[in-house]
Amino acid sequence: MEDEVDRLVAAWRRERPDLDVEPLEVLSRVSRLARHLDRARRLAFAEHGLESWEFDVLTALRRAGSPYQLSPGQLLTQTLVTSGTMTNRIDRLAKRGLVERQPDPSDRRGVLVSLTDSGRRHADEALAGLLAQERALLGDLTTAQRRELAALLRALTAPFDNTPV
Repeated sequence: MEDEVDRLVAAWRRERPDLDVEPLEVLSRVSRLARHLDRARRLAFAEHGLESWEFDVLTALRRAGSPYQLSPGQLLTQTLVTSGTMTNRIDRLAKRGLVERQPDPSDRRGVLVSLTDSGRRHADEALAGLLAQERALLGDLTTAQRRELAALLRALTAPFDNTPV
């Protein structure tokens, strides 16, 4: 089965036979898949009244386990945003009743961000919706193909994830 990347690669091979365009065969597909995934994620989150960034913060807290709280610094590390951005996000989520700030018992000057019951429900429902969307994107692959693809992508992404920025 031919896809848009096959046509793109064939055109470049015709127009620039002097270049090795083989990386396009993998990375253009990854890029196109990322766009489809982004659309699917936005749809899944919107169905549950969330923006992508809200999902990121809420699920970071949800993954932390009971009592579902992290420091703003821990949230920064997990969501890769600046401290000013995180402060704004926490403020907005608190206004919606999805998180609340609490004093950090181990640091008189610190605070912890806690997931409310409503925040936990939103995170859980949006995650279920996201997984349904992602399962649909992977629908034509067998379990063995999914595992192989995951392993190959891990080999490609691990060096980036394990290198300090």
